[in-house]
Amino acid sequence: MQEIIPNVLAGRYISDEIRNIFTETGKTIAERDLWIAVMKAQKELGVNIPAEDIEQFERAKENVNLNLIKEIEKKTKHDVKAKIEAFVQAAGAGEHIHKGMTSRDLTDNVEQMQIKKASEIIFGKYVAVLARMIDKAMKYNTTLLTARTHHQAAQPTLLGRRFSMWAEELHYHLENFEGFIQNYPLRGIKGPVGTQFDMLTLLGSMEKVNKLEEKVANLLGFQNVLQSTGQVYPRSLDYAFVSNLALLSAAPENFAKTMRLMSGYELVTEGFKGGQVGSSAMPHKMNTAHSERICGLSEMVKMYADGVSRISGDQWEEGDVSCSSPRRIVIPDSIFASDGLCETTLDVLRNMGAYPVMISKEVDRYLPFLATTEILMTAVKAGIGRETAHEIIKKYAIQEALNMRREGSDKNNLPELLAKDETFAKAGITSEKIYSILSDREHFIGNAWQQIKGVRLKTKPIFERYQKESQYMGKEIL
Repeated sequence: MQEIIPNVLAGRYISDEIRNIFTETGKTIAERDLWIAVMKAQKELGVNIPAEDIEQFERAKENVNLNLIKEIEKKTKHDVKAKIEAFVQAAGAGEHIHKGMTSRDLTDNVEQMQIKKASEIIFGKYVAVLARMIDKAMKYNTTLLTARTHHQAAQPTLLGRRFSMWAEELHYHLENFEGFIQNYPLRGIKGPVGTQFDMLTLLGSMEKVNKLEEKVANLLGFQNVLQSTGQVYPRSLDYAFVSNLALLSAAPENFAKTMRLMSGYELVTEGFKGGQVGSSAMPHKMNTAHSERICGLSEMVKMYADGVSRISGDQWEEGDVSCSSPRRIVIPDSIFASDGLCETTLDVLRNMGAYPVMISKEVDRYLPFLATTEILMTAVKAGIGRETAHEIIKKYAIQEALNMRREGSDKNNLPELLAKDETFAKAGITSEKIYSILSDREHFIGNAWQQIKGVRLKTKPIFERYQKESQYMGKEIL
């Protein structure tokens, strides 16, 4: 027997609810849901389909025999024809499914059903990620931290504000994704070239054809149906979908990268559980393996967004299936990567912790440097020219930074060096005056606390709309 090569994403990272959408059994059940929805609509519109036959199809919906489908396909050389015959056999009913339909009426609509269902699950998990980020923003809303730009110590901030920064970015894209899901249109039953000729022949009027599409869409949970698509729905919708997933991954990736950097300075931990191994060679290591996974999965989603851009607008005339191969990889895998990313982010947010002593020690080390913008303004107020003061501060700051690095010292002598400078001394800027600036560390954070509160208020409505989703804490992961 030929060994199957596994899909790493599906085998290692995804949750059961996502897996069940994309298994062959799950897809077959979705196809049968579509056929049943079309039969019900056709019966209401006058097609002679006995109610008992529809009931038989409904009872047999989950009676999926994949081996039988494969055997029929070997004979027919057509996957959809094989699934039609297998469903009729399982139901023991009349041949009422797939009337007036073509293969793309089945496959495209079912793929959209999969995308919509998966989108709703992924959306809910990102709501949970957002909620946990807000939790951390509030938990660390008084933890003073050395902020960095260009990975260099810049000014003080709050650890909680870092979380509000990521939360606000995620919230923006999450609201856009919510709109995308709500407005996502079903292709509908359009026939081989999109003109609905076969369904019009079956039902007898355009009014009935339109009502059929409306009924089918409602039964499947879609608010909108495309009016004038071709054999396949526009693949730009796939591009929009995966692009949304890529945008949503940005804030978690930024969070994870910062966790990796902060962990390297021993400021935080993503959590290290009993029995966990950081390195097979170096027993002391507590690697940020899950944060690294978040970054890797985010990169994959962005890669898939780039890949699906190649099939957007690439169909000939009323359509072709040249996009079939890339879509079979890109669409499911972008969902698998997003699901794994959400679960991993929730795991890190659930298990992470901060080391306040180490964080405070870092602030103490850098504080005179972090205060140089205020020292500069103090010098200007004392009558020193701005550029002159800037040059003096830069001279001593760089001198002291290099000295601390060479000697490995945590003592920062910048205040004394500046006070001894002739220009600063003449202007009355003493070491006492500089230390008085440094003594109130809290005033350096500016509007950080107000910004945290602002983001919490901004995100509150989405948690009220999705209360159950916002309470989700995530599952145990590898």
